[in-house]
Amino acid sequence: MKQDSTRNTAYTVDCEDYVHVVKFNPFDSGDACSLIAYGGNNYVVVGTCRFQEEDAEVECMQYKTLRTFHHGIRVDAIAWSPETRLDALPPQIRFCTAASDRKLRLFTSDLQDKNEFKTFDGHSDYINDLVFAPKEGQEVASVSDDHTCRVWDLEGNEKAHFVLRSPGMSVCWHPEEAFKLMVAEKNGTIRFYDLITQQAILSLECEQTPLMSADWCLKNTLKIGAVAGSDWLIWDITRSSYPQDKRPVHVDRARLFRWSQVNENLFATTGYPGKTTTQLLVHHLGHPQPILTGTAAVGSGLTWHRTLPLCAVGGDHKIFFWVTEM
Repeated sequence: MKQDSTRNTAYTVDCEDYVHVVKFNPFDSGDACSLIAYGGNNYVVVGTCRFQEEDAEVECMQYKTLRTFHHGIRVDAIAWSPETRLDALPPQIRFCTAASDRKLRLFTSDLQDKNEFKTFDGHSDYINDLVFAPKEGQEVASVSDDHTCRVWDLEGNEKAHFVLRSPGMSVCWHPEEAFKLMVAEKNGTIRFYDLITQQAILSLECEQTPLMSADWCLKNTLKIGAVAGSDWLIWDITRSSYPQDKRPVHVDRARLFRWSQVNENLFATTGYPGKTTTQLLVHHLGHPQPILTGTAAVGSGLTWHRTLPLCAVGGDHKIFFWVTEM
């Protein structure tokens, strides 16, 4: 847990393996520490973090591994369940993964003897993203290169199935309105679905491809952000189906877009891993230039802390953390 100024990261955590994906728990788990999960070539590690920015007694950062889950195959995406609680007796950890064998795996653990997992079969190609229903956590939505978005119950039964016109890259669930789902497609279209009628209710257009990642701003659900080609794009869904704002950011191609959980004008993007480094940029809508530029050795994944302006990227045997201004 050292402060590392050479790559302008605030903190780094050493990991056993290459980190393909990293995810802060976006839900309150009832504990002062933040839960973080990261996935390697055949396991998922769940740990807790505490930062000096939130607790003056902490020197730099404290990280502690709670449990390592054997996965047996490369982890491509991780979603946390809102049912995860550290303040319950016994505690409950619940998350779902997408893996390179086109299956979802639901893990449930009490961090002691109970460690269960279920496999969800159905996708016929690579799964790009997944998310839990944010209120009750009783459903999981996933999108895939097989041109579908599927919604599953926790037993692995398919509850809804949307046919897309191109690979599904990102899926987000509305934080309050539990029946609204956003699906972003590689062809540059972002659609919103009503899970009750199972119909599309609204669509947005990038007018450029490939769309690689999109995110719903939880601080202001009228805002959608995405990266397509080398640009970031922002929509206000009340105003137009075309972007309000867009800017070229990554020289080669942009890979991921994530809104901050604490400020509706703050977001981060990453570029494609180059030969040695991946660029992370943090943007603020009030500033013409990125407010923070970071590099990570062959980084992958991008996640924001639930209550701090702090984001993390996985890399080669490391997780990198950056702190920015509000």
